[in-house]
Amino acid sequence: MRILLTATLLLATVVEVSAAEIPAVSRVDAVTVFPQGAEVSRVAKVQIEKGPHTVILNDLPADAVPNSIRVEGLASGKLEIGSVDSRRLMVPSTDEQVASSARRRIEDEIELLRDQRSVSEAQVKAAETQQSLIENLSQLPVRPAPAQGGERGEDWTQVLSTIANGSAEAHRAALDARVRMRTLDRQIEDLEKKLAALSPAEQQRTEVKVHVEALAPLDADLVVRYQIKGASWTPLYDARLATGDKTTAPVLSLIRRAEIRQRSGESWDNIALTLSTTRPNASAAVPELAPVTVDFEAPPQPRPVAAAPAPPVGTMKRMAAPTAADDMAAAVVAEAAPALVAIEAQSAAVVSAPFQAVFAVAGRTGVANTGEAKRVQLLVEKMEPKLSIKTVPKEDAKAYLYAKVVLPQGTPLLPGPVSLFRDGTFVGLGKLPILSPGEDHELGFGVDDLVRVKHALVEEKRGETGLISTSRTDVRSYKLTVKNMHERSMPVTVLDQVPVSNNQDIKVEVISRLAPTKTDVDDRRGVLAWDLVVEPDQEQVVDFGYRVVWPAAKAITYR
Repeated sequence: MRILLTATLLLATVVEVSAAEIPAVSRVDAVTVFPQGAEVSRVAKVQIEKGPHTVILNDLPADAVPNSIRVEGLASGKLEIGSVDSRRLMVPSTDEQVASSARRRIEDEIELLRDQRSVSEAQVKAAETQQSLIENLSQLPVRPAPAQGGERGEDWTQVLSTIANGSAEAHRAALDARVRMRTLDRQIEDLEKKLAALSPAEQQRTEVKVHVEALAPLDADLVVRYQIKGASWTPLYDARLATGDKTTAPVLSLIRRAEIRQRSGESWDNIALTLSTTRPNASAAVPELAPVTVDFEAPPQPRPVAAAPAPPVGTMKRMAAPTAADDMAAAVVAEAAPALVAIEAQSAAVVSAPFQAVFAVAGRTGVANTGEAKRVQLLVEKMEPKLSIKTVPKEDAKAYLYAKVVLPQGTPLLPGPVSLFRDGTFVGLGKLPILSPGEDHELGFGVDDLVRVKHALVEEKRGETGLISTSRTDVRSYKLTVKNMHERSMPVTVLDQVPVSNNQDIKVEVISRLAPTKTDVDDRRGVLAWDLVVEPDQEQVVDFGYRVVWPAAKAITYR
């Protein structure tokens, strides 16, 4: 009776333990991808009885950041989450697609080869039986010769020929069948090795245990959120310029796109995809500056005297035994060594970047776990640009069309490549920097054939100045011509340069009828700019040059 009671109590304990653990299967429902990393939301539907339970999910990827795991959700009744534990473990790899395609194909091939082997094996047995019968024919007793005028006897020449031919054919058929069997055996062995390689293997996953307590039986939708590092997105842009005409203003359409990649170890199928400019792994604060001091150089130190030779072994034995203070110092060093491991814990900071924007991709989509790019369109913004012409006739006698836009209020632009289209034609690639709302930026849209520019050297002469030739001079004059063949006036910026002196004894003087609008353009020494407005079918000329003066006793060079 006591044995029966013990067994009953043990069974009740097992039932209680199994009821307290609830295995759950989750699926990826939503993903927010950052420029580096992503936050994944998994959903698991569970039925929970009254009382404390532990919901176990072991389908999170191995690279899930432990400190980022959070659990929340909705339930049909009162449900409290006590704690959430996570750990890494090895679980069997289950790939339904591989199981239903590759394995099935190999199994069908093996079955077909085994059927062919059975046929070849039957052919071997048939040939061996035929050969045995032919050998038995050669052992038959010989009938006596018939009486004169009686029945004619066997044609032994034909009989022997038939036996020889039949035996050879049977031997050849058996040999061919055995060769086919050996080939089929090798093919079956190779396929069985491939099939074994495709068998479910173990892979590392993250297991999450959610300790909950339900006040009544209920249904719950648990949402598990965590961050991973194996994902990213980069911005791409299309800038489509419609140049307009005399009566129509130009329009620039800026199309924002995103290129998403992920190797997180999990499939993202039919998910709600969101892109964020937040940088969780960026630094949260500015770096600290260490003090920098200046002092006189220290006097050179004398070379150290060579160390005395090591004492002999006998002397080493006579050295004093370690004292208690030495033992204490050694213990302190031993205790201090493990504390170095704690430094690694500081690498788990999660912060937000100064520029933040969130893009929710329309509908539900998927991103393959292969690292291949997934491209989506985010936003289309139309702006009214200011068109202008820039030219550097000294280097290139062409005029280039530029469009200057002011970024509208809204979300910032992250740096990325931009494909440039002018009136529907692809003209090249550019690059956008990071831009905040309200900032302006210029984009080049290729050569404008309706603006003609020319660069001509008018004068080049060298001479000497002073009564006794104390200085030498180099004078050069140029003529820059710009002609506008558009039906509307065009702002034109003409760029050129003059030499820059690197010595106070060399003087450079700009000679120009029309003074430059800007000097040292974009902090580039010697670069000059003339801002012009050229009316339709008109031509403007910029005459400029420079004079270089230096001591006659020296020679100069242009670099």
